[in-house]
Parts: sequence; C-alpha cells; structure tokens
Amino acid sequence: MTVTLTSQDPARLAVDAVVVAVAQKDGTPRVLGGAWLPKDLRTAIERDGAALGVTGAADEVRRVPGTGLHASVLVLTGVGAATSVTPEILRRAAGAATRELTGTGTVALALPADDQDSLAAVVEGGLLGAYAYNRYRTGDDTRAAVRDLEVVTSLGRTRAAKDAVQRAEVIAAAVHATRDLVNAAPNDLFPAAFADAAKAAVKDAGAKGVKVTVLDEKALAAGGYGGLVGVGQGSVRGPRLVKVAYAPSRPKAKVALVGKGITFDSGGISIKPAAGMEAMKSDMAGAAAVLHTVVAAARLELPVAVTGWLCLAENMPSGTAQRPSDVLTIRGGKTVEVLNTDAEGRLVMADGLVAAVEENPDVVIDIATLTGAQLVALGHRVSAVMGTDDVRAEVVAAADASGEQFWPMPLPGELRASLKSKVADLANIGDRFGGMLTAGVFLQEFVGDTPWAHLDVAGPAFNEKSAHGYTPVGGTGVGVRTLLQLIEARAGA
Repeated sequence: MTVTLTSQDPARLAVDAVVVAVAQKDGTPRVLGGAWLPKDLRTAIERDGAALGVTGAADEVRRVPGTGLHASVLVLTGVGAATSVTPEILRRAAGAATRELTGTGTVALALPADDQDSLAAVVEGGLLGAYAYNRYRTGDDTRAAVRDLEVVTSLGRTRAAKDAVQRAEVIAAAVHATRDLVNAAPNDLFPAAFADAAKAAVKDAGAKGVKVTVLDEKALAAGGYGGLVGVGQGSVRGPRLVKVAYAPSRPKAKVALVGKGITFDSGGISIKPAAGMEAMKSDMAGAAAVLHTVVAAARLELPVAVTGWLCLAENMPSGTAQRPSDVLTIRGGKTVEVLNTDAEGRLVMADGLVAAVEENPDVVIDIATLTGAQLVALGHRVSAVMGTDDVRAEVVAAADASGEQFWPMPLPGELRASLKSKVADLANIGDRFGGMLTAGVFLQEFVGDTPWAHLDVAGPAFNEKSAHGYTPVGGTGVGVRTLLQLIEARAGA
C-alpha cells in the first residue's frame, strides 16, 4: 500500500472513496471539517441523518453516494460525542473506515489532520485498519485490503508531515507482521519455523544492525534453560530461544524485551478443555510483538540498543511430556516444581528473563499472553502491567501516548507464600484468586534488582469477537506500539 499526502480539495480528488469524520452533537450528526462538501450533500447528512442511518457514533461507518464529488462514494466514519477529537479517536475512526473498505482501490482520508499528531494518528489508523490476512484463502474468498491511501492535510508535504507518515508506515508494518504471525496455523508456525521467520523478518525489512541468534534444544539443555526444555519436551518439534539484537553505535540506553512464544498450548498433561482451544495458536503473541518491535526500532534507526528474547516452545501432551510434580532447573539455578503443566508460559519466560538480565540492560520488559485471570480482571481490550513502580508508570505513559490500553496492577508481597514448594525453590502455580498477580510475582523471582515490567496481554492479543476501530478479528498486534513508544522515549525522540 502507498500513502500520499495532499492539500487538494477533497471533492476533486480522483479516488474511489472519500472519508469524512462525523460527530454526535446535540443528538444529530455533524460533519467535521467538511466545508468543502457540496451544500446539498452536507445538509442531507446533518438534517436527514436518521433516515440514512447516520448518528456519528464511534465505530459507525456509513456509505452514501458522492453526489457532487469526483469520488462515487462518500464514507462517513463516526467519532462519537467527545468534546475534543483526540489522536486516538482519529486513529480509530480512520481504521474503522479502511477496515470497512476492504477491496477498495484508492481511499482519501479527509479527517481533521492539520497538526503532526493528528496526521500521524490518521495515517496510522488508516494503515492499521487496512489489514487482511489471506494466507489460507483461495479463489473468490481472497479479500484484498485498501490499495492506496491519500491523506488530506493542510501540512502539505513538509518534513514534519513526511516524518509522521514514515513512522506510521513502520509502525503499521510491525503491527501487521505481528498479526500475521499470530494468525498463522500452528502446523506452519512451530518453534523452528518461528526462528526462521525471525531471520526472514530482519532480512526482508532491511533492518540494519540486527543480529539473530538461535539456540536449539541441544544448546538449551547445555545452557541450563530448564524451563524451555521442560515445556518443549512433550512435542516432536523442539523448543528454541531466539535472540534478536539491534545494536546501534553509541546507544543512549539498553532495553531488553522478553516475549512468550508458545506456538500452541494444549495445556500439556494438564490438558485444556476442547472448547476454545483453537485460539491457543495465539499463545506466541508476546514473542511476535517483541520480534517486530526490535525490527521497527532498527528501521527507525533509534539510538537505543534493543535486544529481544523469543521464548519458543510447543506445549503438548505425550509420553515424553513433563509431568505435574516434575522439578525443573531454570537458567541460573533456581528450581521450580511443576504443579500444573498448563502454567507453562512463566517457565519459558523465566529462562528468557534470566538470559536478558545477564546482559545488564537498563530495563527489562516482558510481554506474554500469560493468564486467563487477566481476562477476568480487565476483559478483552485492556492489558495489565506489573513490575517496578517507575517502569510500570513508564509503560502506562507509553501506552497512553500510543493509543493502547494498559492498566497498572500491583504485585502484593503476600502472594509469594502461595508459590512455596515442598521440594523446590518455588512452585509454578499459587493462589487461584489474583492469579494474574501471582504469575507476576513468580516472574519477579527471575529479574533480581533490574528495573522491570511485566505485560499480560492474554485477552487483547487475540480478538475472538467482532472487529472494532482499527482492530481486526484474530491477531491484534497489541504491545508493539507501546513498546516502541517506550523505546523512543528512552531515546529522547
């Protein structure tokens, strides 16, 4: 897809569809910034909105004939009744429009985009909404995304405007690539295949200064990575630890990212119920987000060293699978009694966290589809963040700036007692209540004094409900924008 900027009259653009924003004001729809619309068309929208099914509600998209326009279709995208139109509102409105315009050739976004933040949000939202996953579709069932975007802005083609577009394109590419990995079938995306995908992603993106290192099951066993070996031993497709390191010259900071990469989670011997198990192909969403955050940081040439650790395993039941009551030795020597093989993510993440800390980064951030308790606590759209107070606040600030929803949660010290084991240093499960927090307390055992945050994205990483805004059904790419925003802040960008 190509993105171009224009300051031309939207009514005269030679495109297939023109998108305008519509707000709810005093119970009626009001077009925002549509002074260029033919008077009769604008009057019809605002006076006869109810008859046309137009209210201006957020996530509402309506098409009307482009009477008096060069384009044959005028698309009305709702922004709701907010008193001010924030960048995130614009991002969602643009994304909702392009998502509904799948198969359209060229779309002009004539939304309020007259400053750099608004322009960036419109471009980013438009690109994020224009996503289609067609890997397994054939014939007439193949659906194409919007081909080209023209974005109307009074900024024209200034350096600031071009920079905003370039960043939005890099972000969208990273999110789309993350979604693609999450949506891939687990028979195609197993640990070794994921490792190959990491190498290909770095090469295809032309990410300079990025090195990929892969540890296979033999190297993991030799290196003492007991969590990855234990979780992966039930599958004929062995585990991998992939290190993706971006090393610019004279970095201003050193950030480590650790991602959970369970390419399919059956639960192991503590097997999950059959209902809904198909969504467990998404249990590698954290690793996918880490990979493409590192690639995006390299593409933007940020002056921050970023190392990603992809903790990859397939959790399967078999004659070789780990058993409840097995004891694993994590990298660094701590022992863990496995009481439930379906609490496997924290085991592979423990290895990754220790490896990350060994390199003495300024901060470690892990991201994982870790607990069903996250869904109980925060639902399908809000992710949780725990950890060192200042890093937790840093993540929340980055999420707010990027448009993602992360909520700060505590790590109560009293929950550590529930992780006591009768035979090992700790057990892999504790109290059922507060399970999201208990998982965070478990991970805290493996970071020492290093500033750290843990992001639980179990619900938001995979959308099993209806599409909304720029978020499709299936993989969402959650976390990429927040992590990249945090890295940019560390760079002083």
